[in-house]
Amino acid sequence: RKVMVAGETITELSQKSLQQLKDWMQELPSCTSESGLIILQPVLDDLSSRIQRLLDVGLGYLSMERPAVSLSGGEAQRLRLASLLGSGLTGVLYVLDEPTIGLHPRDTERLIAVLKQLRNLGNTVLVIEHDIELMKAADYIIDIGPGAGREGGTLVAAGTPAEIGACDHSLTGKFLCGKKKILIPSSRRKPTGLSLVIEGAKEHNLKNVTVKIPLGLLVSLTGVSGSGKSTLLFDILDKAAAQKYNHTGEVPGRYDRITGWDHIDKVITIDQAPIGRIPRSNAATYTDTFTAIRGVYSDLPEAKKLKLSARHFSFNVPGGRCEKCQGAGVLSIKMHFLPEVQVVCPACRGARFRREILSVKYKGYNISDVLNMSIDEAVDLFSGDKTVGDKLSLLKEVGLGYLKLGQPATTLSGG
Repeated sequence: RKVMVAGETITELSQKSLQQLKDWMQELPSCTSESGLIILQPVLDDLSSRIQRLLDVGLGYLSMERPAVSLSGGEAQRLRLASLLGSGLTGVLYVLDEPTIGLHPRDTERLIAVLKQLRNLGNTVLVIEHDIELMKAADYIIDIGPGAGREGGTLVAAGTPAEIGACDHSLTGKFLCGKKKILIPSSRRKPTGLSLVIEGAKEHNLKNVTVKIPLGLLVSLTGVSGSGKSTLLFDILDKAAAQKYNHTGEVPGRYDRITGWDHIDKVITIDQAPIGRIPRSNAATYTDTFTAIRGVYSDLPEAKKLKLSARHFSFNVPGGRCEKCQGAGVLSIKMHFLPEVQVVCPACRGARFRREILSVKYKGYNISDVLNMSIDEAVDLFSGDKTVGDKLSLLKEVGLGYLKLGQPATTLSGG
């Protein structure tokens, strides 16, 4: 820290924002001797272009000492794109999976500019995307559909955004050309008067802010990427709630106090992290619908006659499952230096259960048949059972009716 350049130590420089660092560098040649400038100029030129790439993607407010783990999803993604721009590679195919997730419209504009720069270097940029602005900026669109699951998998249309917009059988095209849009509600719910107040939040980018969150409403917290939204909700509110209700030892970000806890029973947090992806988890088990379905089967007269309980209708525990494949329905064969190969279990032929378990049928369907059904089909089958029917109806309501109940979680898309 004894070494100083233009009155600044390396520690002080690290604490400056990238924009401030760029301004400092522009003043540097004026306080450097001619002989010193010969050595300094190549370094300054290289450093200026590196910092400019970060400024171009809207990250000028970050400091060099900012830990990477504290960056938001949008910030981390744009940091990676800025480093790709600096590589100067050509003839590369870049594949990006929904890069606009979590981005403010202002940042989407910047992202589009960076992607076009990558393309202009002589590369191909292939983006999986739902964002209208990015689709409009594309040179070419490939629309897969028309629906999801069994109803998908076909090429609906391909061409320029204008060509897709003019295609009558493309749902994407209808939104692109404005024929379809998300309607703004004609009326809003009235506030209840109750609120949760976070006072003096000052973690990361937050500058001693006080935020009042009205309760009993659908509340949207918005702002440009990196403005402190995730810090406020996940680092402060969520961790403070975990401390209060679950007595965890996790320390929340800096704040003065939170009032209004007495109006809330518990806090459930859903972030962008994927659900537990293990082959034995599926739509039925993850939502706990399978517990209720097993209860329906164990209550049937045939099950009582065979002295079968609900656990016998589980493919995850010994009892009713096929022990050859341990309820997986497939066997994994090691291929030494090649990836493992999965083959249908020869004992149960993929049904997962013992023969006597499969002999118990509900409205003509055994437990294995139910796992192979789509949620839409299962809603009709269990319409007479309120517990199962309610859970399945909710899955259908959020647009997952096409999923098979037994489809492994490892095969589910991010959405």
